[in-house]
Amino acid sequence: MILRLIPLLALAALLVAGDAAVRDDRAAESLGWKLATKCYTFRALTLFETLDLTQSMGLRYIEINPGQKLSAEHPVPCDPSLPPELRAKLKAKLKDTGVTAVSFGLIPLGTDETAARLVFDYLKELGITTVVSEPSPVALPSLDRLCTEYGINLAIHNHAAPSIYWEPKAVLEAITDRSSRLGACADTGHWARSGLAPLTALRQLKGRILQLHFKDVDSIQKGALDVPFGTGRADVRSMLAELKTQGFRGVFALEYERGSGQQLIDEVKQCVAFFDQVARELVEAK
Repeated sequence: MILRLIPLLALAALLVAGDAAVRDDRAAESLGWKLATKCYTFRALTLFETLDLTQSMGLRYIEINPGQKLSAEHPVPCDPSLPPELRAKLKAKLKDTGVTAVSFGLIPLGTDETAARLVFDYLKELGITTVVSEPSPVALPSLDRLCTEYGINLAIHNHAAPSIYWEPKAVLEAITDRSSRLGACADTGHWARSGLAPLTALRQLKGRILQLHFKDVDSIQKGALDVPFGTGRADVRSMLAELKTQGFRGVFALEYERGSGQQLIDEVKQCVAFFDQVARELVEAK
């Protein structure tokens, strides 16, 4: 059987049939770093299948995508419209796989407080502590109040230029005079696609990074493609060293927007191995 010809769904089934991967993530955890699956990486799968695959790779955290289908049996979006009986199934699946849902996004958030409360109620029920969005600056005062009320963080994401938050200074301006519940979801790949050096951008956001969509890319220009950590131009090793220096403690959502099938799985596993290796080196260098 040639693995590269097997559809991604079949590959996932094969992987989860065996024992879960054994990771040594003690160094990362000691730094307060939680490496999570960004569900968009496995958008061809359902959330339940992604959870199984996450467990098989030794990952313990996940960022849920609102548009991903819940399961083959229940192919409905994992957004706040998910009915109570399916929310119960999702919570049971998270418990069974030992995976913690730490963040949710991207999802639109605006000035409509009633609509925003539906999102926050959903996250509160699932125990999710961070919502990722790109809200208009005019919505931030009311969203800040909701974040404080619910005890949930709002991580402002940066898509590539010309999106509203493509430059770090735009995020900083938006959260000036806002509570510590508001900060950045630093997407290192989209910075590169905007022609920005990710390391420099991280330094600009020091102290206001809540989590990351963490990527390495093959170039610093529009159209840059994701590559395994440590093989591209984003300088992953230096970014991790910088985040350690900043005292960052939080989620690295591993997002990989390129490839499919066994290639995708293998390259994600390369990213996990490199992340753990550099974390160990940084801890040992104390």
